[in-house]
Amino acid sequence: MTRAMGSHQSARAKTTTWLTPPDVVRALGPFDPCAAPSPRPWPTAGRHIELPENGLAADWSGHVWLNPPYSHEAWRWLAKLADHGDGIALVFARTETAGFVAEVWGKATALLFLHGRLHFHHADGTRAAANSGAPSVLVAYGEPAAARLEQTALVGSFVRLRGEG
Repeated sequence: MTRAMGSHQSARAKTTTWLTPPDVVRALGPFDPCAAPSPRPWPTAGRHIELPENGLAADWSGHVWLNPPYSHEAWRWLAKLADHGDGIALVFARTETAGFVAEVWGKATALLFLHGRLHFHHADGTRAAANSGAPSVLVAYGEPAAARLEQTALVGSFVRLRGEG
């Protein structure tokens, strides 16, 4: 039986390393403070912070691309991205959760709800057999990031929450 990527949040998961699909990376890059371990089959950003360096403790600069761990820890990463003020994060569109309410509805500038479910990739680059198991949303913090989402070729529904527009 093949489990969906979304099942990686359970205790049965064999890995927490899931690479962002390359078309999403190409559309949004460049800096990833929460990168998959090296070697990577393709760069997920222009600059990578990976373990053992602590991306949450590191200084962030410029535009940030963030695919955080898909666990309760994701909200700590989004809180830092919101404080940073210029970046885009990829998370499940679990809009009713306390973390989503606080860190997305409460702080984000804009959202792009992706149409269809993503197929993430394993650490070796192979595409997961099953889709992610849940819908995904790109979350923009700051005007430059919101503009990137609004202009991207990725297929989805754009929602502005605050700021220009």
